[in-house]
Amino acid sequence: MKRVILILSLAAAGLVPARAQLRLTLPEAVEIALSENPTIRVAELEVQRFDYVKRQTWGNLIPQISVGGTYTRSIVKQSMTKGLSFGADNTLTAQGDATWTLFAPTVFRTLRLNDTQMATAVEAARGSRITLVAEVKKAFYNILLSEQSLAVLRESEATVQRTVDDTELQYRNGLASEYDLLTAQVQLSNLRPSILQTENSIKVAKLLLKMYLSIPEEVEIEVAGELDAMRDRVLAGTDGLSTDITENSDLRTLELQEELLRRQLKVANASRWPTVAAFFSATYTGNDMDMTKLGAFGGGAEGGEGGSGSGSGSAGDVLDGSKFWWQHPISAGLQLNIPIFAGLTKMNRSRELKNQITQIGLQRDYARQQIDVEVRSALNDLLTARETMYAQERTVEQARKAYSISDTRYRAGAGTILELNSAQLAQTQAQLSYSQAIYDYLSAKAEYDRIVGREY
Repeated sequence: MKRVILILSLAAAGLVPARAQLRLTLPEAVEIALSENPTIRVAELEVQRFDYVKRQTWGNLIPQISVGGTYTRSIVKQSMTKGLSFGADNTLTAQGDATWTLFAPTVFRTLRLNDTQMATAVEAARGSRITLVAEVKKAFYNILLSEQSLAVLRESEATVQRTVDDTELQYRNGLASEYDLLTAQVQLSNLRPSILQTENSIKVAKLLLKMYLSIPEEVEIEVAGELDAMRDRVLAGTDGLSTDITENSDLRTLELQEELLRRQLKVANASRWPTVAAFFSATYTGNDMDMTKLGAFGGGAEGGEGGSGSGSGSAGDVLDGSKFWWQHPISAGLQLNIPIFAGLTKMNRSRELKNQITQIGLQRDYARQQIDVEVRSALNDLLTARETMYAQERTVEQARKAYSISDTRYRAGAGTILELNSAQLAQTQAQLSYSQAIYDYLSAKAEYDRIVGREY
């Protein structure tokens, strides 16, 4: 795996060496796919996103604090009788506010909604991993099948080529007819298109596997193992199989989506409840008001009653030798908000959610029936592929024996070229069918694991 990581790192940096090659086993291929495939990484980021969403909801229960300041310059101030004006030429204000939600049912219900959203994202990530593993297995087995088929076809080509060479030698010595030679050559020519097609299938299958593993195209890959060597896995693979679909990712996702809608309904209903919040506010304001005029105005009124003009003395006290008159009121309290009427929007929102819950309930029941059919079909495919493998295993032995007899008869002059070609074709087809049966079983097993929600 260290070599795999090194090559992938070099590929990401654009420094892949020429003819870089990776030899991968199936567990290594699955491990790379689960760590490098963009689908898995996106699913993991989605789980992380809902963690942030829940933290945002928690933030509504934490005190909210804000500060601010303003500066105001009066252009025209309000005036009264005798030229007395109110207001300041310049006003400086600094304010701090804090609010703390004490009782908010919507927030508490939303926290439970966030938990369900997180569970839905986790299940979606799990479903992505299960699906990706199944696809990687199928692509890996497909490469093994194509390579095994290519090996069978090349072996058959070598056998037919030997027959052509022997027939050509006999034809030159007058021991075989031209018809026998042509028939052998046609048999050889018919194999070459199949070989080319199989070689192209290997290239396409490797490109598909590279895509799942996020491996650059310039990196050559080689899969380890042989399909025929997995015979024992097929024989032991039907143990512990069942039709239990409780862990199916699609079904669990629908169940979580239904739970999510129920949580949303509770949040919508909670919006009808009262909310209580505490608040605190502190303001610090400075005004450069001309308090002398205000004091003189007040003092004149008191002087009319024989006073000594104490009003001017009060103005001096207020100013206290400072240009600005500073004030710092502080207030705190509780705020109660009781929803009364919102234009029937909340009631209709609840009805909408109930409608969606009914819909997804129907979808879940129907999906359960579909998945039950799928898992039973996958089990039938497994058993059919296994029995086919048994039959083809015997057929291969019989075909090889038949070809050996035909080859001996032909070389002894007792058999015909048609008999030999037929036996050789039957042997090739039996070997290909045997490998195909093993592939069908392994592919069906991967699909079965995906349906029942079995992780790698």
